[in-house]
Amino acid sequence: MTEDLGLMEWKEAKKACENLGDGWRLPTKYELNLLYENKDKIGGFAISKYWSSTEEDNDTAWYQSFTSGGQYANDKNLEFFVRAVRGF
Repeated sequence: MTEDLGLMEWKEAKKACENLGDGWRLPTKYELNLLYENKDKIGGFAISKYWSSTEEDNDTAWYQSFTSGGQYANDKNLEFFVRAVRGF
């Protein structure tokens, strides 16, 4: 996907990606890092934070900073950007 789905909480982000149908989903922590490493080739990313599907525990999930490149776990109730991926 070459566009963000917007800012949303983690659970909402997972559902929004799944609702796209046909295998769309929230990227794993690993996949999100690949998107970060190729952000200039892909384009359209905000200089902000993006959710991954990787959970730390029931209350937190991993996100990637598209400013620093770091990955961190944070509260699922926070709103971060969302970019869906799909296997092919």
